Amino acid sequence: YTYILMLGKQNIKMVGPLAVLGANYIKESLKDVYKLPIESVCKHEFVFDGLADQSTGVTTLDIAKRLLDYGFHAPTIYFPLLFHQSTETESKETLDGFIEIMKHIAAEAIADPESLKTAPHTTPVRRLDETTAARQPILRYISEV
Repeated sequence: YTYILMLGKQNIKMVGPLAVLGANYIKESLKDVYKLPIESVCKHEFVFDGLADQSTGVTTLDIAKRLLDYGFHAPTIYFPLLFHQSTETESKETLDGFIEIMKHIAAEAIADPESLKTAPHTTPVRRLDETTAARQPILRYISEV
């Protein structure tokens, strides 16, 4: 509700068209370095299925973790029923920054795949064992009373 109010009556009409424009801009900018299983024009989202060059063994999860080192939270990944490895209103500068980092990460995957397989490197917590975390979560609540 706050987001809608912040946009206002005039700008809310542009959210959909700008989301479509942004998604297609990113898709077209990265389709040479990331595997694009569906090549048609997209609406507000699209899916990459990992790197185009998969010889390095770098996975989508590795790329997602490396994005954290560059200050980006990874898009949703892994739709196992559809693809082996998958990934609204941002400024063009933000989209260009994201595209640049994604291209840089693709180049890193070729030059130094281990740097991606051990990412993130700059966050307070390093790579977690996500399977164990999902199956045996350690949840704590500390009351400040």
